[in-house]
Amino acid sequence: MNKEEIENFAREAAKGINTEQELSEFSQTLTKVVIETALNAELDEHLGYDRHDQPQSDNRRNGYSSKLLCTEDGEFELNTLRNRQGDFEPHLVKKRQTRFTSLDDKILNLYAKGMTTREIVSTFKKMYGAEISTTLISRVTDAPRYFICSLHIHTQF
Repeated sequence: MNKEEIENFAREAAKGINTEQELSEFSQTLTKVVIETALNAELDEHLGYDRHDQPQSDNRRNGYSSKLLCTEDGEFELNTLRNRQGDFEPHLVKKRQTRFTSLDDKILNLYAKGMTTREIVSTFKKMYGAEISTTLISRVTDAPRYFICSLHIHTQF
């Protein structure tokens, strides 16, 4: 699709959206479809053939597993593809990844502003409808990346 086709699709889809909740659900659905399509393309590249083509080796598609992915628009179930040899390592949403890193950046930003882990959990629930744990907040803020981010924030002033 080119930019004009995407804009026309968005205008048509927007006609049926009347509430913020409907917009969020539409955004989640769109994100899910785009990510799953991209993961499918990654697996095609990894295996060396398209989904409906004849397999060229014993390493074939082997169904999918589901996981909960947390994004700015909330949480949704994502079907991640597998292959028989188990050596497919997707780039867009890596194995065991349950959230996009932009959420980590938001957590770090709130933490750097002095919010407690419980306040951050409450904020995410209100803003994104996402259930995150205080343990997750602690893991994100304890990561070495936090200190780099913190140093960058302090040097900007």
